[in-house]
This record gives sequence, structure tokens and C-alpha cells, in this order.
Amino acid sequence: MSSMKHIDNIPSTPGKFKEKSPYNRLRLHISVAKLTFWSFVFLGLIFVCFFRSPSSSSPASSDLSRRSLRTSSYDGPAWEKRIKASAKIRSRNGISVLVTGAAGFVGTHVSAALKRRGDGVVGLDNFNDYYDPSLKRARQTLLEGAGVYILEGDINDVTLLKKLFDVVQFSHVMHLAAQAGVRYAMENPSSYVHSNIAGLVNLLEVCKNANPQPAIVWASSSSVYGLNTKVPFSESDRTDQPASLYAATKKAGEEIAHTYNHIYGLSLTGLRFFTVYGPWGRPDMAYFFFTRDVLKGKSISIFEAANHGTVARDFTYIDDIVKGCLGALDTAEKSTGSGGKKKGPAQLRVFNLGNTSPVPVSDLVSILERLLKVKAKRSVMKLPMNGDVQFTHANISFAQRELGYKPTTDLQTGLKKFVRWYLSYYGDGKKSAQ
Repeated sequence: MSSMKHIDNIPSTPGKFKEKSPYNRLRLHISVAKLTFWSFVFLGLIFVCFFRSPSSSSPASSDLSRRSLRTSSYDGPAWEKRIKASAKIRSRNGISVLVTGAAGFVGTHVSAALKRRGDGVVGLDNFNDYYDPSLKRARQTLLEGAGVYILEGDINDVTLLKKLFDVVQFSHVMHLAAQAGVRYAMENPSSYVHSNIAGLVNLLEVCKNANPQPAIVWASSSSVYGLNTKVPFSESDRTDQPASLYAATKKAGEEIAHTYNHIYGLSLTGLRFFTVYGPWGRPDMAYFFFTRDVLKGKSISIFEAANHGTVARDFTYIDDIVKGCLGALDTAEKSTGSGGKKKGPAQLRVFNLGNTSPVPVSDLVSILERLLKVKAKRSVMKLPMNGDVQFTHANISFAQRELGYKPTTDLQTGLKKFVRWYLSYYGDGKKSAQ
């Protein structure tokens, strides 16, 4: 509040203040009162935006379900037994991994792949309603059938995170929990700060104090390249021109990762995902809601850049992304700190995980038309100024060299698998996909 005291001492008008009459003193008091009032209003808005749990368009009860921190219910022998059973390593060289965002699209596939090869896996997810929670619950059921327990909780719940590390000495953390989506940031900006910045810091704080410290692989985003015009995008390219708040929070995450690596010796690997798609995907992604709307006979909006420029994306199939995630986990070196103290230099990396073959969005629609056997009702519109960029294109040479990463699925093949899953899960389009 020292800044408030400083403001109170500033004259209401520029220049040297001279008191000439009681009227001037009264005017000064009124001005100071107004300034103080609006200062408190401004501080209140900051509090609402950044320190309150993010709200949604749902009622208050829905808001509680989005960010509830129910640590008190997580305790006791039965709970610990279930956590330890899920974390049990069943292969000779297996690892024990805490997967945050485990009920999410990428989190589900990564958790299943880790479990299949005999690693210990414990999931954490808050099941928020950014998109249809029933899809997340269905993924949870899928993973529970494979022996993966997903704990319902929030990465901002430090007590819960500490409890998990007390029960299991995780060798690795796969941090995929985040507030995703470029456009939604214009509706609910505080949710991005809450999850992508505060949540990351909370997780790193717990990891740095763990003994032993885990190696951490986490999801950054290709969005960090922002307004960069050099293609393909390389890890060494500038990332200081974000085009959206989502991109800015992911860029902030990379800087935060650097800080915790430098100060505390945490081994950190960031993965810049490029437009991931596939079965069990996210309903807010274009390929997903295009499929839904084409089947329902609704018009779909296809964006074009200035001067009829093509909008293209480096669509990357989920199985290829999973291989990159596992490669990052397997090559992650141990953290060098202990109990919050660094004992030597630690590994710090960032990789592009893309397909290297950008495809115009209009071509994606044409492929969906053939697979669905339905003609799309296209509406061509100008690319809005809401954070979307014209194109993405990954240079993956670094990931190829260090992780053995090699994508093998083209868009035609990947979308065929997605459509098969979509029709199996939602039927012929009559069952609503939110």
C-alpha cells in the first residue's frame, strides 16, 4: 500500500501546487477522494481478475466445480493404497510418473501409453467445464480400466500436491494440465493466469522441495511463436511477440521453467505442441467441431487471411505426439537439487513436436467431407483478430536428433481414425457433441 500513500501526495493538477483559498483546499480534498476511490476500484478489479478463482458463464455452483480444492477428502489408508497401486512400476526399467491433466486429450493418451509399457502412473485432473466434462469422465473410465487412477484435484492445491509426493516418490512429472484455447482467453483471461502461470509455479514449488526432485516434462505450445514470420518455426526463433494471452502464458511458463532450473536444479523439458488431433480429442478444436457441424448440416466458418491468404496448420496426430512425450521422459536427466537446494547444473530443454507438413484448413474440410460422405456448408470469413495466426509450421530436426522423434501419420490417415472414433462415440451426429 506504499504506492497508495505516494498517490495521495500527488497534486490533482500538474505543476507546482499553490494554495490560494479555502475553495482550492476543498477542491483538493474532493480530487484526492475521487482518486482514492478509483484507486480502490482498480485494485478491486485486479483482485477479481487475478486472485479469485476464475468464473465461467455457468452459475456459481458450476464455478465451484471448476476449481474446487477438496484436499480434506484425500487421506487415509484406502486412498494411499489406491495411489500406490496405480504408481507401481511393473517393468524392469520403468519410471513412476505423475501426469497432470490426465483426463485431458493428450494426458489420456500419454497415461495409457506409459501404463502399457509398465510404468507407474498416477493422474491428476480438476475436470473443469471448459468443454463437456462427460468426455473427460469417459476418458477417466478408459484409464481406470487400464489401471490408471486419476485423482480429482487442482494443481493450485499445494497441500494435495505435497500429500501426493509424500505417498509416492515420483521420478518424473508429465505436466499437461493447463487452460487451453486461444479464443477463450478473451472471455476468461484470469483462468489462463490461474492455471498456466500460478498452477505451474505451485507445481514447481512442490517439485523443488521434493527429495528426490523429479524430472519434469511439460506442455508449452507452438503458440509461443506468435507473430513470427520465419518458417518453419525453430526452437531458436524469437518468441517475444505473442498473438494471444494463451501464448503469453505459455511463454511465461518457459521463462519460469528457466528460473526454477537455474535456481533449484530442476530438470525441465518443454514441449511445443503443434495442433494435436485424433480420437478422444478436444471439442473446441476446429477438426472436432467441423465434424459435429457438418453432420448436423450446420454452416462452418473457414477463415482466410488478408488478400485471400491461406490459413494453414501443422496438424499433428496424437500417436506421434505421445511418442515425442515418451521420448522426452526417457531422455530426461535427473534433477540436481535436493530439498530446494541446487547442487549442480541441470538439464533444460525445449522441443517442437509437429508434423512438418502444414495443411490449409480448407483442405482439412475437404478430407472430412469425403470421410463423412456429407457436403459441408462453407462460409468463408476473414481471420478475426482474436489471437489466431495465419499459419504454423514446425522444424523438428532438434527433436529428431535428441528424442528420436519421427511423425508417421498424415492428415488423411489421422482424420480417418478420428472420424471412426467420433461416429462410434457420438453416433451419426444425433448425439450431441458439446
